[in-house]
Amino acid sequence: MQRRHFTLSALGLALGGSALAQSGSFPSKPIRMIVPFPPGGGTDILARLIATRLSEQLRWNIVADNKAGAGGTLGITEAVRAAPTGHDLVMGQKDNLVIAPWLYRNLPWDPTRDLVPVAHVAYTPVVIATAAGSRLRSIADVVQASKAAPGSIRYGSPGNGTSIHLAAELFEKAAGITLSHIPYKGSSPAMADALAGHVELLSSSVPSAIAQIRAGRLRALAVTSARRSSSLPEVPTLAESGHKDFDVSTWYGLLAPAGTPEAVVTQINTEVNRLLASAEVRAAIHAQGAEPESMTPARFGALIRSDYTRWKAIVEASGAKID
Repeated sequence: MQRRHFTLSALGLALGGSALAQSGSFPSKPIRMIVPFPPGGGTDILARLIATRLSEQLRWNIVADNKAGAGGTLGITEAVRAAPTGHDLVMGQKDNLVIAPWLYRNLPWDPTRDLVPVAHVAYTPVVIATAAGSRLRSIADVVQASKAAPGSIRYGSPGNGTSIHLAAELFEKAAGITLSHIPYKGSSPAMADALAGHVELLSSSVPSAIAQIRAGRLRALAVTSARRSSSLPEVPTLAESGHKDFDVSTWYGLLAPAGTPEAVVTQINTEVNRLLASAEVRAAIHAQGAEPESMTPARFGALIRSDYTRWKAIVEASGAKID
């Protein structure tokens, strides 16, 4: 386990006074932000960006705590078991909240019942990329090479059953091709092998890959969202590359244990949404390869419930299972 700490300070008195008035003495002790993945991946990058930027608004003491393992489900389990006071939050995302329950047997929680949506933060498409020196220069090249020799094109992902892996599976089905999946234990080793040419393609979140793309070491072939990424506006979507209506993105947001007081949830949501309205913060999130998007707790909850149902069928069709 790797643990990192942030002390957030310097709240403007007007903001602090109005926020504290909403829910009495909250917070009455340090707030723990659980990050269910190792440092360096998309979830961790966004969590630490939010922590850093909130330090300019809030006088709260927040401890960011990496609790990695089991595809991000260990961190969710820890959050579910925490006291429902608002002093324990988790930065969850699509993989560990709505896909993992259909992959892992006997998880001790249900995302629609055991957690309270607090604040949606951002979403990001998956990017399909290759090393800068690769012979593959477009999605059309990938399709052509795969049809000529099915299974000859290998792609790396951060792990079996992640939304990033399943986005590539959906691309295979849409294109009518067969690729060879090489699952890694996280984004960093998958990236290293893609850069070294040990796998022909990389399926990655944009935040995890954008630095290498901007440095010219990776060539981005397509993003999986319906619209182009504002962080990579020159990269076409899969829909533009001949695969109509293709749209897969990963979202990120803060949640709390079920039973957390509504006033506290509202207070945190208000402050995060205030942060996401800032042009400076939006630019910082875009710089990390993500798309900022604020939501009410109710709207964020509706997104979780909808995706929880949708991805059950996708996981079952993929055949992916993790014991």
